Amino acid sequence: MVDSVKTSSPMSALVQSEFQTIQLPISMAVAEATAFKQQCQTLFAEQPDLSELALDFSATRFIDSSGIGALVICHRLCAAKGARLRLVNVPAQVMMVLSLTELDKVFDITLAQEDSNPEDQVLPETHPSVNSKAKRALDIVGAFVGLFLTALVYVPVAIIIKLDDGGPIFFAQTRCSWLGKRFQIWKFRSMVTDAESRKSEVSNQVEGPLFKNENDPRITKIGRFLRKTSLDEFPQFWNVLKGDMSLVGTRPPTPDEIEQYEVGQWQRLNVKPGMTGEWQVNGRSSITKFEDVIKLDLRYQENWSFFYDIKLIVKTVLVLFSKKSGAH
Repeated sequence: MVDSVKTSSPMSALVQSEFQTIQLPISMAVAEATAFKQQCQTLFAEQPDLSELALDFSATRFIDSSGIGALVICHRLCAAKGARLRLVNVPAQVMMVLSLTELDKVFDITLAQEDSNPEDQVLPETHPSVNSKAKRALDIVGAFVGLFLTALVYVPVAIIIKLDDGGPIFFAQTRCSWLGKRFQIWKFRSMVTDAESRKSEVSNQVEGPLFKNENDPRITKIGRFLRKTSLDEFPQFWNVLKGDMSLVGTRPPTPDEIEQYEVGQWQRLNVKPGMTGEWQVNGRSSITKFEDVIKLDLRYQENWSFFYDIKLIVKTVLVLFSKKSGAH
C-alpha cells in the first residue's frame, strides 16, 4: 500500500567530475519523484559537463506513476545533455513496473542481486481500485453487456461509415493505461482516413497537453453523429474486457500527451483509464484547461469506491440521453 511507504531515505549524490550517482529513496511517489526531478535539473545546471548519471535503486521498494514520470523526465534531460543514464541495483518489484511499461527497453538497467523469489514479487498497488475484485467483476459484466450492444449496432454503423467515405470501419490508436502501459484503443472511425497526418492543420482549443477542437474539420458527417451519441466508443468494451481499461476511470491519454506531463500530472495514471469518469459527466466537451482534467481525475481517485463507480455509470447514461450529450 502507498501509505505504508511514505517515509523515505534522503537522496544523496556522490560528487565526481563527470560521473554522478543518485541514491533513490524507499518510495518513489509524487513527493519523492518531484524532489528527484528537481535534483536532476540542479545537477545538470551545476555540472554541465556531466557525462554519466547512475540511479541507485538498492533502497527502493515502491514506485508509482509519478516515479515513472520522473524517470522519463530524467531520461529526456540526460538525452538533451548528451549524458549516459544508468539504472543500477534495480529490485524485482521495480523491474516489474519497468517491464510492464516497456521502459526496460529504453533504460540501461543492472538488476539487484536478490535472494527473494521473483514469483513472490507483486506489482505496486498504486490505488485501491487497481486490485479490486468487485471493480474487475463489474468491468467484465459491463463489457459483455456492452459488446452485445456493439454487435447489435455494428451492421448499421458499419454500413453508414462505408457509405460516407468508403474507409475503414474501425480506428485504432495507441493510448496509455495504468502506470503508462501502452495499448491499442478501438473506436468506430469518426474522422477522415488521414486524420493523424492532418492534425497540424487544426488549432488546439485546450490549454496544455490535450488536443481538442470543437469544429474539427477532420470529423466526418457520420462521425459527428457517432460522437454525439458516443456510439464511436462502443468498441472500447473490448479494451475493458481485456483489462486495458475499466468502465470507470480517468481519460486514457496518448503517448504524445504524457511526454508533456510534469511529475504531479502523472498521478492520473495511478488508476486504469475508463470509458467514462468524472470528465465524462462533468462537461467533457466544455473543458478547455488541462488542469481541470487533472483535478477531475484526482477527485475520482480520492472518492473512488465500488458504489461511486455505479453512481458515475448511472450519471453517464443520463448524460447520454440529455441534450448536452456528445463529445467534440
